[in-house]
Amino acid sequence: MKNIFTVLFALFSVFVFSQVAIGKTTVASPSVSLDFGTENKGIVLPWVTSTGAVTGVVNGTMVYDLTDKKVKVKYNAAWKDLSVNTQGTTVDPLTSIDGVTIQNAGTEDILAKVAIGTLSGTPGILVLEDSDKAMVLPKVASPHLNIINPAPGMIVYDTFNKQLAVFNGNVWSFWKQ
Repeated sequence: MKNIFTVLFALFSVFVFSQVAIGKTTVASPSVSLDFGTENKGIVLPWVTSTGAVTGVVNGTMVYDLTDKKVKVKYNAAWKDLSVNTQGTTVDPLTSIDGVTIQNAGTEDILAKVAIGTLSGTPGILVLEDSDKAMVLPKVASPHLNIINPAPGMIVYDTFNKQLAVFNGNVWSFWKQ
């Protein structure tokens, strides 16, 4: 009987907690599914061998493409370059180690996936399933000055300039509407 209650509680918890805070204790708003603290850190997007090798993706999917070392987003059935036509690098400037060799040495779990919200079949590593909530990117004032040794494929919201910032391993690109 105790096991039945434990299983029911676990199943119920999946549907109740559709908001996640990372680096802070609470989510800022009921319209947010994933929220980050205010440290000088960002999200590192998944590295893919090429966007052509990525199948079944939906608009809004973001990746770091190793063929040309650029941050890209799937938009209107095509991949849009967010790196402003500047090729990046995967070589760490402090250690001179190429991150691709580290990535290739690891064993990939093709079934690995985290979903926040109501579960669906949407492909991806981290999928925010809510239709009425959004992700708030990590917020960093002047990330090009304050994030020490950023990883290729990093993305943050620049609170000083009020714009999206992506790092391709070589330079930061900034997007403002």
